[in-house]
Order: sequence, then C-alpha cells, then structure tokens
Amino acid sequence: MPILGDPDHSEMVICLEKLSSALPRPSAILVVSAHWEEKLPTITSGANPPLIYDYYGFPEESYNIEYPCKGEPALAEKICEQLERAGIDSQLQEERGFDHGLFVPLKIMFPKADIPCVQLSLVNSLDPGLHVRIGQALQGLEHENLLVIGSGFSFHNLKAFFAPATEESRILNESFESWLKDTCFNPTISSEERNQRLKDWEGAPGARYCHPREEHLLPLHVCYGLAGRACNELFEITILNKKSSMFLWSAEC
Repeated sequence: MPILGDPDHSEMVICLEKLSSALPRPSAILVVSAHWEEKLPTITSGANPPLIYDYYGFPEESYNIEYPCKGEPALAEKICEQLERAGIDSQLQEERGFDHGLFVPLKIMFPKADIPCVQLSLVNSLDPGLHVRIGQALQGLEHENLLVIGSGFSFHNLKAFFAPATEESRILNESFESWLKDTCFNPTISSEERNQRLKDWEGAPGARYCHPREEHLLPLHVCYGLAGRACNELFEITILNKKSSMFLWSAEC
C-alpha cells in the first residue's frame, strides 16, 4: 500500500525517506521480517534471492514490484555462526527469496536496490525472550556499516484498521503506544527492567488489542536485544488512522 501511493501510508513513506537520507550508507542490510517464521532462526544465504509476493487481494501491479538487490552469503554465514556461538541453533536457506517485509521498506528507503541484503526469520514459538536473546547473540557480529531493520509494526490488528473508530479503540491504541515508547526510549529504565517489560509485553495496556498475534512486534525485540539500551530516537506517525512508532538505535552511542 505505501508503494502504490495509499494516502493513509504517506507519513510512513515520508519518515522512511527522511530516515534513509540521514543514515550513513550501509554496506549491507539485515532485515528481521515479521512475515517469515521457522522452527529455528533461519537466514537467507542465496546470492540472488527472488521476491516473494506473500499477500493476496491487492491490485495487479503489487505482484509486479521489482527490487533486484543481491544477497550476501558471507554475511549470512557470519550471522549463523554468531547465533550458534551463543548456543542458539540456526540454519541457512539458500533457496528462499525476500518477502514484502524486506522489499516494501527498502524500496522506499533505498530504491536503487544496490545494497546487498540478508533476511532473518522469526522463530515460530514466538517466544519474546528468545527473540531478545537472538538480538543479544548478534552483538558480536563484525560487519562494518551493517544496517539492521526490524520490519514489523507497532500496531497490527488488521480488523481494527477497517472497523469504525471508537473512544475505547483510541485509548487502547494510544495506551500501548505510550507503554512501548516509554519502554524503548526512556533512558532512566534499567536494562533489566527494559528486558523484563519486553518479555512480559502481553501485560501492557492494550497489548492484545494492538497485537492479536505478536509476530509484528517481535522484530523489535531482536533489535532491542542487539542494541541493549534505550533507543536514540523515536518517530511517531499515523498509519491507517492508528498511532504507531519507529525506533532508531545508532551504533555510535
């Protein structure tokens, strides 16, 4: 929808464009996508992954989108090795392509498709603590100018997007956003408390309204685990009339 010019995604597009122009140019990009789940953390290792149009009911042009970026097999192997070193079994998958959790944001941020990419799956247990650990395991990953993107959504209740807005739905949406922003951005919260909050996210106000299923939240857990601290910046935007947020961790801090 953002690629096809949907006006309800315009704030997202503007935010991603501004963000990409402000970032140092990455040498490679690792995307943790909400749209891929496996029994073990799985990493794309092909040199030229195809695109996967993993959606239905959209206009024909959405199935002709192109994003011909290269893969980065050497980086995929490093990621696998790093996870194994931390005691997390993982696997490489050479045949799998890139889903829309990768090519939609990157087509906005880096439209030339000239930066090699690797995609990392979620684990289908959807265990929040495990996904924090996966991020922590990647702290020792050595790859200069690597950009890591948690491609999910701070609000992901598909029925609610198209249901009539009510005062109750507004409060639930805004309450969870407030909790999430405080959890990720408040520098006075200790690492232990931040870890525990993210592991116990279901107890947050409005949690299950905003995330009937948590796959779109868990890429954030991986990114937090990798950073291990409060984020440097947050961006508050509205998508399809729902409040949502993006979080940026910068390596120089």
